[in-house]
Amino acid sequence: MKLKPLIKTSCMLVICCILCIQLFAHNGSVALAYPFTGKITVDGNFTDWPADATKYIIAQCASETKPKNDADFSGFFQLGYRTDNHSLYIAFTITDDDFLEDTTANVRWNTQDGIEVSIDARHLLTGSGVASFIYSKKLRNINKAFYDPFAKAANWNIMEVAMVQRGTTRYYEWRIQLDNELQAGKTIGLDFNVFDKDADGSFSWSSWGKGDSKYMNPNSLGDIIIMPAAAKLGTVMGKLSWDKASKIKLPEQVRLNAVSDSRLWVDAGLDSLGNYSITIPAGKYTIALPDDYYKRDEKVYLTIQKKPVTVTAKPGGKIVAPEIIIPATPAPDLIPEKGVLFDFNPSNTTQIDQFIETYQRYYHIPGVSFALIKEGKLVYHKTYGVRNRITGDKVEDQTLFEAASITKPVFAFAVERLADRGIIDLDKPLYEYLPYKDIEYDDRYKLITARHVLTHRTGFPNWRWMNPDNKLNIKFTPGTSFGYSGEGFEYLKLVVEKITGKKVEQVLQEEVIEPMGLYHTFFSKNDSLGRVKSNGHVDNLPTEADMPDSPGMAWSMHTEAKIFTQFMLYLLEQKGLKPETYNTVLSKHSDYPWDKDHPQPTIPTYMGMSLEIRETPFGKSFGHGGNNGDFKCKFEVYKDLKMGYVMFTNSSTSDALLENLRKFLIEGKDKP
Repeated sequence: MKLKPLIKTSCMLVICCILCIQLFAHNGSVALAYPFTGKITVDGNFTDWPADATKYIIAQCASETKPKNDADFSGFFQLGYRTDNHSLYIAFTITDDDFLEDTTANVRWNTQDGIEVSIDARHLLTGSGVASFIYSKKLRNINKAFYDPFAKAANWNIMEVAMVQRGTTRYYEWRIQLDNELQAGKTIGLDFNVFDKDADGSFSWSSWGKGDSKYMNPNSLGDIIIMPAAAKLGTVMGKLSWDKASKIKLPEQVRLNAVSDSRLWVDAGLDSLGNYSITIPAGKYTIALPDDYYKRDEKVYLTIQKKPVTVTAKPGGKIVAPEIIIPATPAPDLIPEKGVLFDFNPSNTTQIDQFIETYQRYYHIPGVSFALIKEGKLVYHKTYGVRNRITGDKVEDQTLFEAASITKPVFAFAVERLADRGIIDLDKPLYEYLPYKDIEYDDRYKLITARHVLTHRTGFPNWRWMNPDNKLNIKFTPGTSFGYSGEGFEYLKLVVEKITGKKVEQVLQEEVIEPMGLYHTFFSKNDSLGRVKSNGHVDNLPTEADMPDSPGMAWSMHTEAKIFTQFMLYLLEQKGLKPETYNTVLSKHSDYPWDKDHPQPTIPTYMGMSLEIRETPFGKSFGHGGNNGDFKCKFEVYKDLKMGYVMFTNSSTSDALLENLRKFLIEGKDKP
């Protein structure tokens, strides 16, 4: 079974997890690259470098293991460029008293000392991508953003690297050919990780600036100013403050944009009191926060300035910029006292559109597909935003999203249909239909039934790759507890194929797609899906629109909101299954294991048969959420009200929108 890389948590419950990062901010570190007047030979010998080249300290260690002292690991780097070959040069001086080199065929990034350089050559305010190069004697690896023209085309032909070791010091010399992206007066994004493997087995990595995932995230890179030969520098100092006393941590950067040249912009890091000081080419700059909204402690704060702050950096001088003051009052959550769906009129959708579009801005959610049902019928459908933030391609009615774990109740419905006709017995051990070699070493697996799978009581982990050994195991005796598991659905898929003699997609076509009219829904790769699938996004950066080679019954459905209401209405009208089966589907099978990270809700919430059941003040509701990492979604139907909603998003940051939908539409603001 091949799962897409970003399936980290196929979540039943969408838990609000507000990212406390600035999605469009570089990491606040700034360096200056000056032109070389003499020839530079890439040989690890720095005697041909200018003696006064600035040294930038490698001082950020993001790994859990830290260097013991400077002898264990320390270092600095220097920069320069040549216009004749359009190349940036970097010289690293690394002190390491325990140099390890892995020369085996199994060499990996974390099995030896080495270095990874990440570069955002285009450095666009609107967003661009990273090309990242790992270098050691036996390892050459590239990660590159598929959506960025420079990064996508990058290869080792644009790199020249040499390493020399003298005692406990290593000297890395890099030349990176940037072609037209290297222009005097422009900034580029750059950072790196230097890896330190010691004989005691410890491993750490250190960088120039803050931020993780530098190999793919341009917002974790620092800013390199390609200095014109005759440029003069000025220093700008300033302060960022809340408009009133607050214990909320301030943002970490402000952005300075050159008024005369949009290619020149940098993010200046702030100290804990909000102060900054940055030396930059002389000229006029605007200063603002990198993002219009700042997320902190599950709140959103508006950072847009009513009046732009401008300042002129004077050659050789220092200037204090006007203070930037931002409100410490959170932006409105737009949740009404009473849900808006009760009084909804299809001729006036302004309030709903405003809510969704505002949350898109708050949380940087590129695209949304949304639909409402009321009085047992579809009453509203709309798409919002873009399927790819970089290209700007719009989400359209036919655009498909990954439905993630919403796949589970769709597959469950097919199994329940088979059970109603006696084709499968929900309480018969699955091994009697099909032994499962992946877990046959543990006899407890012979207790697992289809009902256990559909109610998440198999004892399997969510996914085997979450285990240290990547092997499937049983964590508790099947049937005795709740444990959310996609693995169980994959086993049940194999059983269904065995007893029906059909591929699972044919079973779904016959039992779900055709009876419900759930067309334009796909479970694996095909030409139609390839034409209309949205890109996912992680922290507002697009991921590749890859498609599953084979159907996964826990995660691989692709659909959109309007057509999915067919499924919701079918369940609401209790079609296709026996009445007693519906009673079972919507009854309690398991309590969730609530904990401090997932606190118990104020109303009864539990596991039905592949559906989350809530006993709300408005009656019983049923639904499911989905999370493939770069796609998140949710649907919920209020049985007695005959109301419901479904939303698909192409974003890792849409938790708050999905979690607040039920409040906005139906349940209203939380009561004290």
